[in-house]
Formats: sequence, structure tokens, C-alpha cells
Amino acid sequence: MPAGAAAAPGAQPTVPDGRRVRVRVPATSANLGPGFDTLGLALNVHDELEVVATVPGADGPQVRVDVTGVGAGEVPTDESNLVARSLLHVFDRVGVAAPSLHLTATNRIPHGRGMGSSGAAIVSGVLAAKGLLEGVVEVGDDDVLRYATELEGHPDNVAPAIFGGLTIAWVDETGPRQKQLAVHRGVSLLVAVPEATMSTKLARSLQPEAVPHADAVFNVSRSALLVAALTQSPELLLDATEDRLHQSYRASAMPATSALIEALRAAGHAAVVSGAGPSVLVLAADPAARLDAARIVEERAEAWHAHLLAVDIRGGTVERIPASAVVTPGMG
Repeated sequence: MPAGAAAAPGAQPTVPDGRRVRVRVPATSANLGPGFDTLGLALNVHDELEVVATVPGADGPQVRVDVTGVGAGEVPTDESNLVARSLLHVFDRVGVAAPSLHLTATNRIPHGRGMGSSGAAIVSGVLAAKGLLEGVVEVGDDDVLRYATELEGHPDNVAPAIFGGLTIAWVDETGPRQKQLAVHRGVSLLVAVPEATMSTKLARSLQPEAVPHADAVFNVSRSALLVAALTQSPELLLDATEDRLHQSYRASAMPATSALIEALRAAGHAAVVSGAGPSVLVLAADPAARLDAARIVEERAEAWHAHLLAVDIRGGTVERIPASAVVTPGMG
């Protein structure tokens, strides 16, 4: 049955009792310097999720979320949890009654650090819904992107989380769209993560409504060059990651991030704010350059931690778990 299609009269579609799915979604870094709200990169740090659906009791559908790792004891553990809300959003959009849900989340993506944790949570929920609805309602890749974008507000983070690799995302009259590209094998990634966090809402509030024409042209040229640098010519990464559209406006809210980027770029490294920050992404042209960048990060202070990462090429995955494979506690 296509997404959003009505069930046959008298045949309300439902998810089979006890259906289980496992989801794995990568962290992401958006913008990549000049590609504001357009370019995104999937990173090989993952959140994992297992979901079991059961027939609702007399009190209606119940939602329970168990969290380990990042966010444990801090994020909601009921239907207000972002993963759960995203999952339920899909059920609502396709017109299928939600079952009771037990979510077990293992989180590794840092929260509030510009590594796409909210986008990963949203994609996790949407993919879990896709897996639970298999054979009930068809949810295709375009649907996953559309539902995730409805929740996130823009596709630059959710696109690489879904599809992996380097993505170019845009929105037209049909909705969000994306193009996945393979990153040149010479590109090496480093993410410098601070102890401090940054609100995406605050970061966006520092953006002006309009920018000078010359700055807009500057960023168009650098964005085009960055696609070429990441896919064909890594030696151009330093020039390609120059930006005049958003990073300078946010610098006052992230002085330590701005100072680290300045130090890295002065040493010849293509360093940019990762997403809304405050983490810093370095796109190194080779492994030796990445190690030098890591040395600079570690010299700054104990508040920064350098992580040597790779591009995740798979994106988000969802698989059905046979009922006999896992014993999951009841809803209680």
C-alpha cells in the first residue's frame, strides 16, 4: 500500500504484534564551511536503536524509552522523546494506528555539539517506523527524507544521516531532495569536540536576514569548489572551505571555536564549524595532515578532544529482528 493510502473499508491496517526492528544512524556534519543548509557529510559515529511493537492495552498505546550512553538520565523516556515523536509522526502521516512501543536507544553521538544528534534521532525514529510498517504501508526513501525534513525543518543534516556519504540537499515544489556523492579516498576527517555545548536555535538567531552581494557570490563559488575538492581534488580543500555567510556572524557566541579554527587554518588545515557548532571539523587532504591538525587541537586545552573519523558511506539502516532472536522486557 503506498504511503498515505487509505486502508480497505473495515480493514484498519495494524503492525503485527511483537514486531521488532533494529536501526543504526550515523552522526553528521552540516554546512562544511560555505555550503550553508545545503551540504552535509555522514560520520562513522552511530546511534543505535531497537524497537518492539505490541498491541495496545485497554489504556491505549504506551511508549517507553530506555536510553544508555549519551543523554541517559537527561532525555525524556516517554512519547515526548524525539526518537519516539519521530516514529509516531510517521504513523500519523500514513494513517496507521500506533502500537505500544518499547524503544531501547544506545547513543554515541554527542548532544549539542554540531554533530547532528537531533537529525540522527529523527532519522532513527523515521527508519524504525519504516521497518515496523513493512508489509503494512510502503515507506520509500523519498518518504523517509520528507518525513525527517518535516520534523527537522531543513534537509542538510537528515539527508547524509539517511543516505550516507556527502550529500547536496535542496527543496523544490515537490519537497526535499538530495544527491549523494562519494568522497575522494584521500580525504581524512577530524572532529574536535569541546566540553561546551551550543544551541542550534541560538546559532541561527545570530544570522542576518540579508548578506552583501559580494559575500553571496563568494560563497556560491566556494560551495561549487568544495564539491570538486571533496570528490576529485582534496588539495583545494583549504580554499574551498572559506566562508562569509554564517561562521563569522556566530563567532561571538563560540570564541574558543573561532580561535581554534583560526589556528588550524593558519597552519594550512581546512577547518570549519561543524554544523551549528561548537565542534570543529577538519577536512584533511591526507592522513599526515590530519595528525598535524590533531596535534594542534590537543595543544589548545583539555577542553578539546580530537577524534579521527571516517566518512560513513552506508547511512541509516533498518532491519527486522526475528521474534526469537531477542528477549525484550514487557511494557510493565
